Amino acid sequence: MRLLLLALLGGQLAALAGPAGPSPALDPALASRFARLALDCVHKEYPNKIAHVLNGDEDVLPPRKLTPAFFGCFDWHSSVHGHWLLARLARLHPQAPFAAPARAALKKSLSPENIAGEVRYLQGKGRASFERPYGLAWLLQLAAELREWDDPDARIWSRNLAPLESLAAARISDWVPKLAYPIREGEHAQTAFAFGLILDWARTSKNAGMEKLIEQKTRGLHASDRSCPLSYEPSGQDFLSPCLAEADLMRRILPSVPYAAWLGAFLPSLPLTNDGAWLTPGIVTDPTDGKLVHLHGLNLSRAWMLEGMASGLPEGDPRVPALLAAARVHRDAGIAGVSVESYEGGHWLGTFATYLTTSRGLGSNPPEEAPRPSARPEAPVPSPPSQRPR
Repeated sequence: MRLLLLALLGGQLAALAGPAGPSPALDPALASRFARLALDCVHKEYPNKIAHVLNGDEDVLPPRKLTPAFFGCFDWHSSVHGHWLLARLARLHPQAPFAAPARAALKKSLSPENIAGEVRYLQGKGRASFERPYGLAWLLQLAAELREWDDPDARIWSRNLAPLESLAAARISDWVPKLAYPIREGEHAQTAFAFGLILDWARTSKNAGMEKLIEQKTRGLHASDRSCPLSYEPSGQDFLSPCLAEADLMRRILPSVPYAAWLGAFLPSLPLTNDGAWLTPGIVTDPTDGKLVHLHGLNLSRAWMLEGMASGLPEGDPRVPALLAAARVHRDAGIAGVSVESYEGGHWLGTFATYLTTSRGLGSNPPEEAPRPSARPEAPVPSPPSQRPR
């Protein structure tokens, strides 16, 4: 009965959508701000937090010796997605003042010697679960960005990164079949967010095996999920929403009509309104606290997940205005929290803001589906037909 009501009300509420449309794309000033955050940290070794298994005295080394490509930005995964940020923005804004420094940073980090050192490190004893799944998923996103970039230097960096990309994919492929349950937390271990990044990489790289593996595991873990307790969120140090991340993952798997039905059961209380007051942004009480500042990231990730959910629904679905309105509220709150004043947030929040404002995750709905009109398209990037990302 609810789905019938949604269909009947769809046209009326869609016509009222007006100002609740998708949030605006990235402007040059913001792009420069985010690029500066990454440029300031990708080769900044200290402070540094390492998750390091010691197998002997010979492993007592500084970060630049342990992981020579990704030793900056406080921790390994932040360094990886800081490099993704630079590749993303240099690709989208090739004439911007930050593009040349970004390219220089990528060239310095992504040398064959540095990547060989990264491979050696990951292959060390006791490191099978290193950065799994969050850091490995971002590594694959970096590989995808380089692969999609129609640029001679990017092709070199992509080839250099390939051995580490292959190792990351192999680690994921070995682990996912063993995963009996999803990991629903709001931090790095969450599987829904990582699966989304990995699936997007698999489709970009035409890795049919990984695409099938992630799709099948996602269906097995989530197809029957009902009534996710969104009202329990957020926890005090979340930067990802367990409920919204799962919904954003499932829209990558299900065509729009089945997705609409699944979402109705999974989040039955989604409103049929034209404002975003139904979901309140997270509040950061101390931006110098490395855990509390996570909530700025939550606001950014919620924004792109809400937009992703809207993009997966049929045109005219009456839930779209509320989803996009809440996305815009969270976008504004999240971007306001991206600051150079606190390294605790500054070393990573620019990546989340860039992922949101460049619409990186949109357009990754099931291949047989055309992009829905509710999605905000990626910023235009010239690329030859043989390398078009989506």
